[in-house]
Amino acid sequence: MPLHLTAKSGGFALAVKVVPGSSRQRIAGEYAGGIKLTVCQVPEGGSANKAVITLLADVLKIPAANIKITRGHTSPRKEVLIAGLSAELIHERLIAIEG
Repeated sequence: MPLHLTAKSGGFALAVKVVPGSSRQRIAGEYAGGIKLTVCQVPEGGSANKAVITLLADVLKIPAANIKITRGHTSPRKEVLIAGLSAELIHERLIAIEG
């Protein structure tokens, strides 16, 4: 999976495409240099965004506080900032769980 991670102040930015209202929560694969996620929650009141953060935190094995949505709060295409891990470790952990 050719992930494009961008070094930013405080961590690495990753593009995320979110499919809300799915039957299960998972990383569905690579999408345009980022990843595609499916979450069960619908995009109302920020619940899908919270599910995205929780899913990424679980997969990356870091606290949810280390992940922030920095762009696209109301869009399916988002940018998340991941703190506390190297780019290599982020890539390794996302590849291990893909699909």
